[in-house]
Amino acid sequence: MKKKPVTGMKDVLPEEGIIRDYVTKLAGETYSRYGFMTIETPCVEHIENLTSKQGGENEKLIFKILKRGDKLDLGNIQDEDSLVDSGLRYDLTLPLSRYYSNNSQNLPVPFKAFQMGSVFRAERPQKGRFRQFTQCDIDILGDPTYLAEVELITATTTLLGRLDFSGFKVRINDRRILSALAAYAGVEEDKKGLLFIILDKLDKIGADGVREELESSGFAGDSVDRIMEIFSGDALKEDPLHGIKEILGEHIPEGCAENLETIMTLVSQVRNADFEMVFDPVLVRGMGYYTGTIFEIEMPQFGSSVAGGGRYDEMIGRFTGTPTPAVGFSIGFERIITILLEEGFKVPTEAPSTAILLEKGLPAERMKEAMKEAAVLREKGSRVLLVWANKNKKFQKEQLSKNGFEDFKEYYREDLKH
Repeated sequence: MKKKPVTGMKDVLPEEGIIRDYVTKLAGETYSRYGFMTIETPCVEHIENLTSKQGGENEKLIFKILKRGDKLDLGNIQDEDSLVDSGLRYDLTLPLSRYYSNNSQNLPVPFKAFQMGSVFRAERPQKGRFRQFTQCDIDILGDPTYLAEVELITATTTLLGRLDFSGFKVRINDRRILSALAAYAGVEEDKKGLLFIILDKLDKIGADGVREELESSGFAGDSVDRIMEIFSGDALKEDPLHGIKEILGEHIPEGCAENLETIMTLVSQVRNADFEMVFDPVLVRGMGYYTGTIFEIEMPQFGSSVAGGGRYDEMIGRFTGTPTPAVGFSIGFERIITILLEEGFKVPTEAPSTAILLEKGLPAERMKEAMKEAAVLREKGSRVLLVWANKNKKFQKEQLSKNGFEDFKEYYREDLKH
């Protein structure tokens, strides 16, 4: 028998569990104030939904589930489809789209959904990234206007502010601007996706690295020159959004840049946290289902994005045949928890958490006194643990303190000592 969890999975100890419970509760409270309603979807989805070419690279990371019972015909295996009919979800967006297409007649328009749950990706684990992890999503379905983006960004940054995060950066772009960039540079339609992936590396490998990768990937020399001229010059340094508008001109769809300006202005006016909002012309986001506005949140404590999302107006229509505007924002729950643990975050409490230590052999009358005191404290809202005292009480208290117990009471056979 193996004691350690499967690679990429993790056990959650009580110290972390307290923080996870607090963040979960705070997320629910915060998003409820913005009108989001809690929903749930199953962890298992139809395999044809999961492999619909909407999930980008994540479709290569699906945990697939074998057919069961009579459906599993081992004597007539022709390909993978003969073996698999479902899989574990790799995010919450695709299940939400199926959920909405199945239940929209019973939901308000627009529908503001809040969903938390485990998702699964068979990828290489690293800091803050697991094969099973929790996602925390909010989505607005049925609103095609900038108001949806403003509400999502404001609600998400408000939650981060309530967790005492500050100085982070919200980056925003639009997939249509990326497509305009490709058209301006004369990039073939079938190479747009590769172009976006390479441009997304600009802040990691620099302009020279991007040029080298574009050339080695077979992009035409004229196209590479036009792209690099944009990002190597001064046009984007002072006002990137204005600069990209001037360069791309008619290639940008009407109203696209103005929509981003409106979102950035409104979010800045109603912000409830300390953060900077910037236009980033090379922000890509990896999911294939994004159709418009996209955004990410970066924190200096983590060194990469801790939240991201965007508009996916075509996904629900794949289920229903009717286009439905949709936009969502997902917090990297595990990454937020990792930062809070590293910073020694303590959950704020109105009443102390108390551990009552009972000496073994305590008479019944003294036990009654201890249990009555515990009942009074619990009635007042305190978290109370009744536990037998160990011989090494100092070590016992240290362990209890690590798990959130701030106050101690001790019951002995003869006298009550505090």
